[in-house]
Amino acid sequence: MRILILNQCFYPDVVATAQHGWDLARALTRRGHRVTAIASRSVYGSRGASLPASETVEGIEIIRVGSSFSAKGSIAARVVDFALFFLLAGWKSLTMPRQDAVVCMTTPPFIALVGWLMRIFRGTRLVYWVMDLYPDLPVACGVMRAGSPATRLFEAINRFLLRRADRVVVLGRCMEDRVLAKDVSPDHIARINVWSDQEEVKPVDREANTYRKDWNVGDRLLVMYSGNFGIGHDIETIADGIALLSSDQRILFALVGGGKRKSELISRLQAAGINGYIDAPYQPRERLDELLSAADVHLATLRRGVEGIMVPSKLYGVLAAERPMVFVGSPEGEVARVILEERCGVVLDCGDASGFARALEGYASDRSKVQQDGERGRLALTQKWSAAHALSKWVALLESTNQKST
Repeated sequence: MRILILNQCFYPDVVATAQHGWDLARALTRRGHRVTAIASRSVYGSRGASLPASETVEGIEIIRVGSSFSAKGSIAARVVDFALFFLLAGWKSLTMPRQDAVVCMTTPPFIALVGWLMRIFRGTRLVYWVMDLYPDLPVACGVMRAGSPATRLFEAINRFLLRRADRVVVLGRCMEDRVLAKDVSPDHIARINVWSDQEEVKPVDREANTYRKDWNVGDRLLVMYSGNFGIGHDIETIADGIALLSSDQRILFALVGGGKRKSELISRLQAAGINGYIDAPYQPRERLDELLSAADVHLATLRRGVEGIMVPSKLYGVLAAERPMVFVGSPEGEVARVILEERCGVVLDCGDASGFARALEGYASDRSKVQQDGERGRLALTQKWSAAHALSKWVALLESTNQKST
């Protein structure tokens, strides 16, 4: 099969959608399929074009278009970025040799419209990979107003794409419920979790971990938030919880990654007179196992009302690194369900800063619990949540769409 992956972020970018798209491309190539990816020339969160316009890596043809002018700045600048990528990627997609299937992700929102045009004019099968739901996400976060003309328009577009796609891939049970509520046929929906590869991410001994040495962690309990600090994440509870623990010398926090709300979190900590934490940018994927293993406990959050609209992907890497997770958000979300089912961490509601502090004090006091929760998590990953499980589902899904078209 000829398969196109369409998303603004792709290899060598390190954000989650780029990494998962790259993993899928490699799995399909190993299977003997011809894979092309169309992405942006810019690295996520940076300004200007810096990546080659085209290259072939591990047999995957990567075509890059446009550049970034916003560096995650104003909403207006990001809209310009999205529109430019949409136009250039759309032109490339519709003028390249016919593809049997196109996998459209959700950066930028509604890029699946290009996939729909390919379906109409080229007979390409459209697979809509829903990483985030729009306009549900900006509405839930207060960026857009429910019921406004713009919201109704974007909701109509999204429902149109969900119903016209040959298959819709959702990340969890709560997201599947939301998509079904938009009158999408259950037969068109496939639930495939995001993943981590237990062979790529393995536990690294604390004593040999370079990050712990460079950050002078010592024997303190290192609690890490790693990844994107986005509009859908609850940084308020994290900030309040860190403040409650500021005098506990047994615990050190690391804030690793980027995103719009990271600066908000740091500003709140500084306003409270807290500066005893590690602030680091995104780290290279090649050091992912060492980074995730540097922490004793990991953090993840979702604002109330965002469950099912987005699904934090960091959980699975944490499980692979054999570390527990403290999750702040609704217990109905996919991440919370996995943690509770596998007994590999703690789930707290938004606003429960005192519970956050108690959970981490418990881990600091009982290091055996850190080990036990981590071991249960890695076992669960290897049995049901790993890259091998998820990618085999993806390959089967795409090959089945091609069979239906022949």
